[in-house]
Amino acid sequence: MPGNSQGPPERIEADYLIETAFDPHDAAAAMAGEQSSGTFVPIPGETPELKERSAARVESLTVTGSSAAPSLPGAARPADNSRGQIQQAKVTLSWPLSNLGPSLPNLVATVAGNLFELRQFSGLRILDLRLPMAFADAYRGPKFSIQGTRDLTGVHDRPIIGTIIKPSVGFDPAETAELTHTLCQAGIDFIKDDELQSDSAHCPFDSRVEAVMAVINSHAENTGKKVMFAFNITGDLDQMRHRHDTVVAHGGTCVMASLNSIGLVGMIELARHSQLPIHAHRNGWGYLSRHPMLGWSYLAWQKIWRLAGADHMHVNGLSNKFCESDDSVMASAKQCLTPLFEDRPCLSMPVFSSGQTALQPPETFSRLQSKDLIFAAGGGIMAHPDGPAAGVESLRQAWEAATSGQSLAERARSHPALAAALTASRK
Repeated sequence: MPGNSQGPPERIEADYLIETAFDPHDAAAAMAGEQSSGTFVPIPGETPELKERSAARVESLTVTGSSAAPSLPGAARPADNSRGQIQQAKVTLSWPLSNLGPSLPNLVATVAGNLFELRQFSGLRILDLRLPMAFADAYRGPKFSIQGTRDLTGVHDRPIIGTIIKPSVGFDPAETAELTHTLCQAGIDFIKDDELQSDSAHCPFDSRVEAVMAVINSHAENTGKKVMFAFNITGDLDQMRHRHDTVVAHGGTCVMASLNSIGLVGMIELARHSQLPIHAHRNGWGYLSRHPMLGWSYLAWQKIWRLAGADHMHVNGLSNKFCESDDSVMASAKQCLTPLFEDRPCLSMPVFSSGQTALQPPETFSRLQSKDLIFAAGGGIMAHPDGPAAGVESLRQAWEAATSGQSLAERARSHPALAAALTASRK
């Protein structure tokens, strides 16, 4: 049932992939009971009237295959069938909105909660969510989204070209500002802190913002182009508010936060406070997703953070340095550009990163069919044989080729920076 992000008017729907040695219908019923009005034994208070009002329902179940062995440890088998078949199935559960109201934190407790620990399952993964319009009324979603980000960067007709401060940690504020100056001179659109750098002893946050923004503001005065810098403000709520306000006071145009570090409530409160786009980093995503029979699909997970207020969402990149497949990366990016509700799109700009060079733009554009993305390259810019300016130019030329239907090889014949980047990337 993936696709439409809006469920029935007064019900929440979630799709799951389950694996169990029990009858899948019985296992799904246990899921519904555990996450609504039931428990592991019948209880007097769970009357038919209460069930009708508050119980979760199993809306559909389709057996999709079997497994020779349990995917995850700790699962039980039926007492009368210790060597029975282990089956996999797709299941849709639904809950009445009245159980929790339009609350994202309580939504997560409802659709995830204790399900992953239930002994009936040797695998359980959340595949998708569909939410009533009440959630769109309760949460504003991204304040800036794609158009606001483009307005602040001044980039309207192509992908936004970005990079990351490297080394990740170790620079002091002056060294960070010096590298920022080099990147501004190179023509970069977007720079971000590494997620490991927030407020360290050798690079205090306030001092880093002051030094970096002095460079960016000076460059803007001289050229008319204001580079967007996503300062990592990850911290507790008071720290994030202070750091956000510091960025605003110095004329900054973006802040960054690590989603899995600050948590859902942290993101919601930051979005309510923020006057700037929020660059949402997903570091730690692997522990929620890497096993195919456990955790979350990005399809479901990113919907929660978009509603909470993430303007940019990381999606990895093609031919990346991590374990994620290209198909998964592209599905994630497409979802960020898919409206959550008919009249409230809540779109987040997908951020491609991880080992990106001039080689990836043609396939990225061919599969995404959109220019609405941030393309962040580290080595693809800084390691260009002719320097960072040539690195930025090579990426722009690669994207111009991709979006015009020209091959990289043909474009490279008349653009030396691209030719050099292609040669270096293929070594």
